[in-house]
Amino acid sequence: MDELPAWLPESAIAQRIAAPTVWTKTEHRIQRPYCVLSKAGLHAALALDDATVFTDRAVRVEQHEVELAGGTVISAATVFDTRGLPTLGKRRAASAHGIFVDAETAAPMVADGEGLLLDWRPENGARPDEPPSFLYAVPLGDGRVIFEETSLGLRGGMPQHELRKRTLSRLAAHGIRLTGDEPHEAAHYPLDQPPPKKGTAVAVPFGSRGGMMHPCTGYSVADSLALIDTAVDAVQQGHDPIAALWPWQARAVYWMRMRGLWGLGRLTTDQSIAMFEAFFTESERGQRALLSAHDDYTALGAVLFNTVAHTWPFRWRYDLVGWTNRDRWLDYPFAPADAERHVG
Repeated sequence: MDELPAWLPESAIAQRIAAPTVWTKTEHRIQRPYCVLSKAGLHAALALDDATVFTDRAVRVEQHEVELAGGTVISAATVFDTRGLPTLGKRRAASAHGIFVDAETAAPMVADGEGLLLDWRPENGARPDEPPSFLYAVPLGDGRVIFEETSLGLRGGMPQHELRKRTLSRLAAHGIRLTGDEPHEAAHYPLDQPPPKKGTAVAVPFGSRGGMMHPCTGYSVADSLALIDTAVDAVQQGHDPIAALWPWQARAVYWMRMRGLWGLGRLTTDQSIAMFEAFFTESERGQRALLSAHDDYTALGAVLFNTVAHTWPFRWRYDLVGWTNRDRWLDYPFAPADAERHVG
C-alpha cells in the first residue's frame, strides 16, 4: 500500500489488509498494509475528461507518431506505449486461476480484514514431483473473496484446468464446497518483459510493456502508478523519460530480480517453501527491496544472497542459482483437462 502515489484518492482503494499472512513452513504476519484497488474507483481517479480518446487499434507506434487501423495518424512530442504484454509462448510466466466466493462461504479460510499473500501449505493436491503453485486469497471489498492458485516462473506457464483443480483442493481442505457456478478469472502472462534500452528512438514503453511487471511477483499496477510522476516530470523538463525511469540502479534491481525469477521457475514445492521461509525471516528493508523498491540495489543484493545462504538443505541452493536442474519443468506433461476437474 505504501507504494501508491500520494495523489491517488482513498476512493481507489476497495479493501485494506493491515497485516497479510504468508504460510511457508510456519505462519508469517507481514507488518505492512496491503490493499486491493477498486476498478471503478481507479477509473474515476484516472478520469479522461480533458483527453481526446480515439477508439481504435494501433498498427504502428513510433517515437512521435501513432497510426490507427482506421488510417488516422496522431502526432505527439512524446508517445508512451502502454499496450500491455506480447504473447507468452515459452517465456517465463505467471499463471493463475481465480474463483470468486462470497465472504460468508470463504470465512473458514479468509476472515474479514485478513488476506493470504502466499499460502504454501500442502493442501492443493499436487504431488512433490509436480511443478509448484501457491494460493493467493484476499477479500475484494464487495462481499466477495478471490481464491487464486498461482504459478510463477514456469516457461509457458501452468494450464488453467490444473490451477482450478488445485484451488478446489485447497478449499475442500478447509471445508469449503462450491457449486461450480461461481464466477472465475484466468491470468496468463510473461514475467520477463525487459526495460527499454537506453538511447533508442522509440515510443516510451510504460507499465507492463516497459519492464514494470515485477519478475518475481507478477505485480505491475503499483509500480506503474508510482512512476507516472517521474515520467511526466521528465517530459515537462525536456528530459528523456526512459533515462529518468530507468537509472542504472533500477536496471541493476531488474537484473537481480530476473535471477530470482529464473530460480523460482526451477524449484520443487519443498524447495519453494524452504526458500520463502528463508526470505520472510529477512529484514523489512530486504523484503521491500525484493517486493517493491524500484532502485534499492544494495539491499536487494544482500537479501538475495542471504536468502540463498539460509535455504536448507544446502544442496537445494544449487537449484536456486542454476547450477543444477536449470530447466527442470520445461515442457512438463500436465494431465489433460476432463469434466471432473472443473466441478466444484
